[in-house]
Amino acid sequence: MSDINDKLIIIIKDALVKAFNYEDKSNMIMIETPSDISHGDYSTNCAMRLAKILHNAPINIADRLTDEFKKNDLFTKVEVVKPGFINFFIKKDSMTNSLKDILNEKDKYGSSDFGKQEKVMVEYVSANPTGDLHLGHARGAAYGDALTRILKFTGYDVLREYYVNDAGHQIDVLANSLFERYKQILNLPFEEANIGYQGKDVINLAQGIVDKDGNKWVNADIEEREEYFKNVGINLELDKIKKDLALYRVSFDNFTSERSLYKRGLVSNTIECLKKAGYTYTQDGALWLRTTDFKDDKDRVLIKSDGSYTYLVPDIAYHKDKFDRGYTHLINLFGADHHGYIARLKAGIKILGYNPDNLEVEIVQMVRIMEGDKEVKMSKRTGNAITIRELCEDVGVDAARYFFLCKPLDSHFDFDLELARKQSSENPIYYIQYAYARMMSILKKDDSYEIKDYYPLLTKDKEIELIKVLSEFKNELINISKNKDVNSLTNYCYKLSSLFHSYYTEEKVLVEDNIALSKERLALIKACSITLKNALNLLGIEAKEKM
Repeated sequence: MSDINDKLIIIIKDALVKAFNYEDKSNMIMIETPSDISHGDYSTNCAMRLAKILHNAPINIADRLTDEFKKNDLFTKVEVVKPGFINFFIKKDSMTNSLKDILNEKDKYGSSDFGKQEKVMVEYVSANPTGDLHLGHARGAAYGDALTRILKFTGYDVLREYYVNDAGHQIDVLANSLFERYKQILNLPFEEANIGYQGKDVINLAQGIVDKDGNKWVNADIEEREEYFKNVGINLELDKIKKDLALYRVSFDNFTSERSLYKRGLVSNTIECLKKAGYTYTQDGALWLRTTDFKDDKDRVLIKSDGSYTYLVPDIAYHKDKFDRGYTHLINLFGADHHGYIARLKAGIKILGYNPDNLEVEIVQMVRIMEGDKEVKMSKRTGNAITIRELCEDVGVDAARYFFLCKPLDSHFDFDLELARKQSSENPIYYIQYAYARMMSILKKDDSYEIKDYYPLLTKDKEIELIKVLSEFKNELINISKNKDVNSLTNYCYKLSSLFHSYYTEEKVLVEDNIALSKERLALIKACSITLKNALNLLGIEAKEKM
């Protein structure tokens, strides 16, 4: 077992049984790494957390547990600090045991079965197929992709899904825009007022139809023509979206069409289920859902007086379908403008008999793009919103993903283009990738490390600190899978890289007159490279061997 945290938790649980005949099943035990090494290698506040359960003072609990800990040869010292903290000082050679597991597990290091193969569906991006993906989508795309990688790595059965909003008014506008451009290219009279989407992509799509079909659609059956232009517009726009996502290293397992929900009868079935549940009523010719019974600020219309559905109906039907497909936990990434939508969606889920707590919504806050001290709102090239493709071409995919991932998802932040372009240690992703390149440079000179149970010659403070950070990796990923704070992994990469750069500056890895020490230090460098590469892979960022 490579994770010192895991070892300590097992030791604490065993001590609780022996000292208090108490078996902890509540995950009350937390291990922390003190910022000041004089306070130990690790510490726990479990005595304070368990005081009410054990009906005892924290200091008394800590003292009795410490009597048990002192019997374990893992520690050089265990001390109690008021009001009940317990500080652990670990034998240095015991901590080096984690290197063996890292070197053996390689690209699997950090993985776990924590998720127990729970079926989780993560829905992200889900942009309308009516134009390019812009920076409003980029943050959620990077986050959703990294989160799903981490969830899979920690033992969840994950499906990555894109919901294609291919029904409704915006698709009618796309089809009409496309048809008018089609007529324009054929030098036929056309209605400029019907061109709701003015982008060059619509012109290019229309040209493609002319090249393929000529004037076939000018006098075609209206319903057939409308369906064709909708399908062509949706498919070609979706193909373009998929290409931009692929450039951005974002992929999906499934694309679910809104129109398919209607064709499969899921929308009409959902309406019937909501009616049977007894939470609908008719008023002013419209069908309403009593979402106020479930903490929404007002009731919501399901079917308007003209017979058309509101967006809420297919959305509830879609989430019903998600649960019916066997997914027990749903994670949605919504833009900040959808914050008020959550209560009504959860109300619909509750009314249909599903647990609304099994839907977790993460809010994606807006990002300002800055060039120095000036906000950049439009592309200099096109005059339109900056697209994901343009950003990747400007600063690179690695920098684009890192900068979007390095802050909590629900916080506003400024994306600094000038910093993202810098090829220096000022740029955090450059600093991290340079650390990996340095590691690989050392290993290319000499990779004669050995895999051993312990590395007794690794006794320098920086070496022990590096080992401690390496051993925290698995627990770091488990915490992210629980808390969904992907930015913690970017912080971890930076912390590991900073420690490595400092170690590299202070110590020689290859010591000419001490082969044994050199081999042990090479093992440490190899473990660092494995861990950093695994972390970067989970973030969708390249671990570069040369800079």
